[in-house]
Amino acid sequence: MELLADVSLLPGEDRITDQEIIYMCPFSGAVKGKVLITNYRLYFKSSDAEVPVALDVPLGVISRVEKMGGASSRGENSYGLDITCKDMRNLRFALKQEGHSRRGIFETLFRFAFPLSHGLPLFAYSNQEKYAENGWNIYKAMEEFRRQGLPNNKWRITFINRSYELCDTYPTVLAVPFKCKEDDLKRVAAFRSRGRIPVLSWIHRENQAVIVRCSQPLVGMSGKRNKDDERYLDLIREANDTTKKLTIYDARPNVNAVANKATGGGYEGDEYLNAELVFLDIQNIHVMRESLKKLKDIVYPHVEESHWLSSLESTHWLEHIKLVLSGAIQVADKVCSGNSVLVHCSDGWDRTAQLTSLAMLMLDSHYRTLRGFQVLIEKEWISFGHKFASRIGHGDKNHADQDRSPIFVQFIDCVWQMTRQFPTAFEFNEHLLLTILDHLYSCRFGTFLYNCESARDLHELRTKTVSLWSLVNSKMDIYLNPFYTPESGQVLYPVASMRHLELWVTYYIRWNPRIRHQQQSPVEQRYKELLALREEYLKKLEQLQLSDTSSSCQLANSSTPNTTSSTASTPSQQYTHLHTPL
Repeated sequence: MELLADVSLLPGEDRITDQEIIYMCPFSGAVKGKVLITNYRLYFKSSDAEVPVALDVPLGVISRVEKMGGASSRGENSYGLDITCKDMRNLRFALKQEGHSRRGIFETLFRFAFPLSHGLPLFAYSNQEKYAENGWNIYKAMEEFRRQGLPNNKWRITFINRSYELCDTYPTVLAVPFKCKEDDLKRVAAFRSRGRIPVLSWIHRENQAVIVRCSQPLVGMSGKRNKDDERYLDLIREANDTTKKLTIYDARPNVNAVANKATGGGYEGDEYLNAELVFLDIQNIHVMRESLKKLKDIVYPHVEESHWLSSLESTHWLEHIKLVLSGAIQVADKVCSGNSVLVHCSDGWDRTAQLTSLAMLMLDSHYRTLRGFQVLIEKEWISFGHKFASRIGHGDKNHADQDRSPIFVQFIDCVWQMTRQFPTAFEFNEHLLLTILDHLYSCRFGTFLYNCESARDLHELRTKTVSLWSLVNSKMDIYLNPFYTPESGQVLYPVASMRHLELWVTYYIRWNPRIRHQQQSPVEQRYKELLALREEYLKKLEQLQLSDTSSSCQLANSSTPNTTSSTASTPSQQYTHLHTPL
């Protein structure tokens, strides 16, 4: 049988080329096999049954393709391709040196891994998958505002940005203080970086304290003031009776915020009366990018065993996770105590999104459900213009682009840390988080494409691509946490100390085969088995009860309808007390 004949392709996925190749596996050594390249993936399968190796890599994951060795290179397997991936792994393939055997595969890979650099569409536009549910409908801004109890007598909904004229990186539906006028918003936009004015993200139902997000004020070296901006922030404070001082959380280190004045930015000074400014010391996108690179160096292909703790510490990755979580805890705690907060960084689409979404996850149990978490990502990250295209580099060959940074990966890592500390508080499991990160890169779905809503509208994303949530909601069972216990009013405060944070091994080191075999928790596996057993017993009870009911009916045809209906309750109603012990 043909080695690659059984590869299951997606609707809209086309075979481009296949050829014999040697995969230089860092764990098993040189493995002979065949590689298939489609317009979506690179698929490799070993031809040696004794060394079963298979690779299934979406081309969107590829960051860089380089030629290894030349026609005159000496040494076995020294001629081939080096592939750097965005998901913590590298791939190396060797080919025969004669006849330019790598030229075709290199050109094909380069063309389809970086379609935008070659005038081709991303695979999401070719994907013809069909699902029962349309994931694009998971988030509707007005429905989410209504769930939060908005509009009310202090906050109103404005459509001033319906044509993206006020701010081209904001959504079309915004919540602003009731007392402010549309002209006020335009004057405030002129004083905020990229026109990203302060708008409401979340409101506390009981105490009416709010989380407001925006970008930095355009203070500059000369210390410019804007009376409209100052008055606007005061309106935000006044919208909640218990807020004596509006707390402004600037995500940046103080020194960075001061340096931003040189480029026209800055921060709120003493002229903002009834406001207090707190710097959260979270580093910029460049520091985060270098930190993840260092982490990759110590975990792939082999884990740095001899000095593991000091090596991990030297990457500063967990330190950055700690600072992001710590900042979000401060935001959540301030809001919980009845004080409104304003959050910004430089442009309000990286660190700001991390802080607002994590604080909302801590405060609002709705976002800890499977569908609620999808809404949170759609709302705070996608609709508010986190620059996914720039940070990930979808379909772009420029691997050294300084705009690339793992900001969203860091957010998902923070969520994972919370699920570890509160194992019963989240309806979704780790598999959902891994799926989200895999498709952050894959370009199979339209969910994470482009930098903002205006760009998505321009490229007709919602009508021409499939949403990731269509896939997730079509097989929800595999993403559910069996330990989930709903508690609607509970606020989560994770411990953001280095002693309580862990490296997310099943993500960062998952390509190591030793780790891969340990991925499922044995307790979770056993619990799922017991739940399945419980379902089986309930079905048997239902069958027995139905047969018992039909026998009773035959023996007593004169029995009253009321008696029958009272005995025909379902096993799940009769056995609501039945719980499966761990």
